[in-house]
Amino acid sequence: MSVYLLFLLGFIILLLGANLFVSGAINIAKKLNMPLILIGLTIVAFGTSAPELFVNIQASFKNNPEIAFGNILGSNIFNILFILGVVALIYPVLVKNETIKFEIPFNFITSAGVLLFLFNFFITKRRYPLLSKFDGIVMLFFFAIFCVFIVFNNRNKISDSEINIKIIKPFKIFVYIISGLIMLYIGSELVITYSVKIAKLFGVSDRIIGITIVASGTSLPELITSVISIVKKETNLALGNLLGSNIINTLFILGTSAVINPIVLSNKVLLDLFFNIAGSFLVFLFVFTGKGRKIDRFEGGLLLLMYVFYLYLILIR
Repeated sequence: MSVYLLFLLGFIILLLGANLFVSGAINIAKKLNMPLILIGLTIVAFGTSAPELFVNIQASFKNNPEIAFGNILGSNIFNILFILGVVALIYPVLVKNETIKFEIPFNFITSAGVLLFLFNFFITKRRYPLLSKFDGIVMLFFFAIFCVFIVFNNRNKISDSEINIKIIKPFKIFVYIISGLIMLYIGSELVITYSVKIAKLFGVSDRIIGITIVASGTSLPELITSVISIVKKETNLALGNLLGSNIINTLFILGTSAVINPIVLSNKVLLDLFFNIAGSFLVFLFVFTGKGRKIDRFEGGLLLLMYVFYLYLILIR
């Protein structure tokens, strides 16, 4: 079987594994009478980020920081510039007050925060990008604060109809969870192994593969969720999902990766950091400009053009 087919197979197994694991975890949470808000904001949210998490854990243990970091930054950039751009281009994104007050500014702050962590000149005196174990612990601490705030702020804002729970038998729950974890492990192993081989075949760096192909592949759950939101004309759900995913990617997954193995990078990541921060800032800017608090088709087109320009810059370099 060719390198490309095995790489693609890895993504398919990743997505199937995430779906099985989340289905089993939701049923356990329901049997334990876990509040629906906690199910929606923890287990379901984890489900869309599970591919990124397992790929990054594998990359960290294999000491491949370029793919670990590229996967997260690339996924964040893909979510905001490409997926949100497509959603807004098809159907304008109306933004709710809760998203404006918290998720949009918090996403921008976390995007800028990565730059501060990587280039912490004043405390460490280092002159190269590095996420240390301590940085990872601090990021996980802020993620815990984010989770507590989200749950507290939304504890009375969700109904049974908002989460579709298909009840399954206890043995089947066990099979779903174990199978899901095994598939997530196998899928991430295939993606990491063959992404490195593809990088060598094309003579490009692991960073380029991580920030383009791996990142867009692990963002497929967010893309699918956004397409569903367009069909239902509930585009604010797409925006909330994308912003939430980016925050989870940055604080939880990147933080976990740094705790497992410090992430040492080259100065080339400055370009990725700039586009990650610029994308977050544009979302912040678009909401407060134009007619009404929304991201319209023109602004969606600008986000897409920015993503095309970003791809051009990293590939031309």
